[in-house]
Amino acid sequence: MIAYVDMFSGISGDMTLGALIDLGVPLDWLQEKLNHVLNGFQLKTRIVYKHHLKATDLIVEVIEDGRSSRNYNEIRTLIETACLPENVKKKSLLAFQKIARAESHIHGKEIETIHFHEIGGIDSIVDILGSFLCVEYLGIERVYASPVPLGSGFVTCAHGRIPVPVPATLAILKDVPVRSSDATTEIVTPTGAAIISTLASSFGQMPEMIMKQVGYGSGKRDTGSTLPNLLRIILGDPLVNEKQTGIQTESIGIAKTNIDDTTPEVLGFLMETLFENQALDVCYIPVQMKKNRPGIQLEVICRNADLDNIVRIILAQTTSIGVRHYKSDRSFLLREKIFVETRFGKLQVKKITNPDHSIRFVPEYDVAIKVAKEKKIPLKDVYTQILSDANLLDRD
Repeated sequence: MIAYVDMFSGISGDMTLGALIDLGVPLDWLQEKLNHVLNGFQLKTRIVYKHHLKATDLIVEVIEDGRSSRNYNEIRTLIETACLPENVKKKSLLAFQKIARAESHIHGKEIETIHFHEIGGIDSIVDILGSFLCVEYLGIERVYASPVPLGSGFVTCAHGRIPVPVPATLAILKDVPVRSSDATTEIVTPTGAAIISTLASSFGQMPEMIMKQVGYGSGKRDTGSTLPNLLRIILGDPLVNEKQTGIQTESIGIAKTNIDDTTPEVLGFLMETLFENQALDVCYIPVQMKKNRPGIQLEVICRNADLDNIVRIILAQTTSIGVRHYKSDRSFLLREKIFVETRFGKLQVKKITNPDHSIRFVPEYDVAIKVAKEKKIPLKDVYTQILSDANLLDRD
């Protein structure tokens, strides 16, 4: 199942959650799941009509006096210790990290000390956690989105009167396609920006799909636009089933730079740092640079959401004064991590599905190295034995 988020009138947390509930997520189920994380609120919905279009308006009713301000560490601990699916935790943490980074840059403070005001209360935490829970409930495997429309004018927040789009929203939407609109107020909130930039694998036209269902979530503001203040999410099956072909595609970020005046020690540390910060791949390519200097070209592949941070690391850790970066598409084979019984015990391997649906196994390098050291046998023999045992399991 794939989804296309049509943001013809912007996006906010309650609009996203309303549209997902409109698609069939039970309100009682969502309330129960969220109560494992925090209490003091009640979810309610009502049906509204805007320009004669029926939509779900989500209301987070705070029963007790909720805290309007939490710092980043408090929210991170709340999510990490919650009884939630790991994928929901991961996406929720990433969304809040984007907001924290934006606020940190805007206010010139360390990320750990940032206090969230408007997005630190119960309703915003519910919107973010609830949206990712709903995506998992609906079985949505990939999300596509339209370019993000931005409003204009001014809004009043905890820091005073500020222009629209608000600075945090602009920072979160860096490297995301945006467009203007005729709205005269805020139509994309920091919460909405964080949710969609975390969920969407690409932004643009609706992908080819067999449409199955459409959900509408209602906003609460009078935007001054000629369009209804609604968010539309379209569910469907991809025209070409990736699981049938064994091939998946996704949008990624690529960062490159040439370096001719640094040491191998710095480059070794840089690679480790990049992988620790979610780089998917890092490579060094020998190049001949100006003035006949031998150098290296650094190329980093990462998720689009991590591209900005990757560029910052390269500029901070190397002598480079410029980084080329762009978005690209990549195709890759379906893979999953499984455990197989071997002569060395139960070990983890990668199970890869080829385009012709045949299966192959790849031992995990770190696992094989550990066995080779413990058993004092050649690494190549460990690989051979693991592959032999994994293939026997597959034939069974």
